[in-house]
Amino acid sequence: MVDFHKRILFGDEAHFWLNGYVNKQNCRIWSEANPQVYVETPLHPEKLTVWCALWAGGILLKNDEGHNVTVSGDRYRAMITNFFIPELNNHDVQELWFQQDGATCHTARAQSIY
Repeated sequence: MVDFHKRILFGDEAHFWLNGYVNKQNCRIWSEANPQVYVETPLHPEKLTVWCALWAGGILLKNDEGHNVTVSGDRYRAMITNFFIPELNNHDVQELWFQQDGATCHTARAQSIY
């Protein structure tokens, strides 16, 4: 397959805390500042969740409606159905490989209502 690498799309979401807090589990910051400084942060700071996909055709970016939104399987499925697929249709994509991690919301199964 010619130009296979141009057909891979990488997608993931991240939380951005509006008070400047950085989740050090997912981000490493190297600094000469004193690492022993105590910084008080609220128990549940306000955050914004952003989903991004990168591929040779560009960048697709979406932020969730409102603040402090938890990414659940239902919300992720709705975002894929209502945003991601229509956006891809706007780019005239013929064949694409979609790469995502194994986060719980990415592997959730739709619940049957029977």
